[in-house]
Amino acid sequence: MFFVIAVIVLIFVVIFQIAKASEYVSILKGEEVSRRQNNRINGFLMIAFLVLGLIGVWYCNELYYDKTLLPYRSAIVEGELVDQMLWWTLIITGVVFILTQILLFWFAFKYQESDNRKAVFFPHNTKLEIIWTVIPAIFLTVLVVIGLRNWFKFTGDAPDNALRIEVTGKQFSWMFRYPGKDGEFGKKYFRLIDPAGGNQLGQIWRDTTIQVKNSRGGSREMTFKADTSNYNDIFSPQIMYVPKGKPVKLIINAMDVVHNVGLPHFRLKMDAVPGTPTTLWFTPQATTAEMRERTGNPNFNYEIACDQMCGNGHYTMKGTVVVVEENEFKIWLAMQKPAYYTAFPDLDPTKKTVNDTTAKPAAGQTVALKP
Repeated sequence: MFFVIAVIVLIFVVIFQIAKASEYVSILKGEEVSRRQNNRINGFLMIAFLVLGLIGVWYCNELYYDKTLLPYRSAIVEGELVDQMLWWTLIITGVVFILTQILLFWFAFKYQESDNRKAVFFPHNTKLEIIWTVIPAIFLTVLVVIGLRNWFKFTGDAPDNALRIEVTGKQFSWMFRYPGKDGEFGKKYFRLIDPAGGNQLGQIWRDTTIQVKNSRGGSREMTFKADTSNYNDIFSPQIMYVPKGKPVKLIINAMDVVHNVGLPHFRLKMDAVPGTPTTLWFTPQATTAEMRERTGNPNFNYEIACDQMCGNGHYTMKGTVVVVEENEFKIWLAMQKPAYYTAFPDLDPTKKTVNDTTAKPAAGQTVALKP
């Protein structure tokens, strides 16, 4: 580090000394002669900067390409569309970048000041302005249309057989809810959220009456009837399991501030807005185990990150997405205990009192049975 700093300081000192020497030379030779000489030097430097700059672009690509997501296919079927759009964007903008930089530096060298050439000035050229306005507009319009097509696909209606998962963000964690055997999410109300009582999402588990104040200082009663669909909903903090090859629809919410569901390996992201559910759907095509083989990283995991600055702990707001084969997912889902029975274990129907002469348990002893 000290060596690099010393080299940088030395380079600045050398440049400063050259500048001072050039200033002294210009005084001795005369301002006009010195200006012409510096003009020629700058013209050659433009070509040098062009060559070194293009080499630098190539070198950075060689150095960092493998550290990006570009070498790996999208982990979802729909993400292939994003990859195609990204590659077309890189190709078009890359070609334009290289051509414009070559022309910029080459023109600075070729058309430097010369006594044998007279400069020509023209303030307006309609044909040229139409060309450099219409052509970029056409390319940008095509890219925008492709982007909108992909966006409408991700956020449109999911297939009828899609697995629905509710995603809820809060400072600074993710929570996931799966519908029970009835396939329906139970109703919830934000004023019923009670983390200490095991009700992380405000599910309506019991008949409840609460007092709600209005803006005028008054209050009114709100009564909620127990929603039996809530009894089977499964709650999973920080880890979301999804099956490979089956469409998955995310219903996205936020409890406090605006968050953003960022799925980099899926090429997707979507805002999580308090009070305004958003949706997104995709079809996984590579399990976590398969991605570990592709990347050569035995510790690889799909990440769900918050892509919206949401507070001091924003950087810690990360979750894990586990993609497994469909049969593995079914086994995992069958092993999960509904959040209702986690909060009220005494009501768990998978537990019963054992009272027979073989086991001879203590009075009132309960034994957990397999689902």
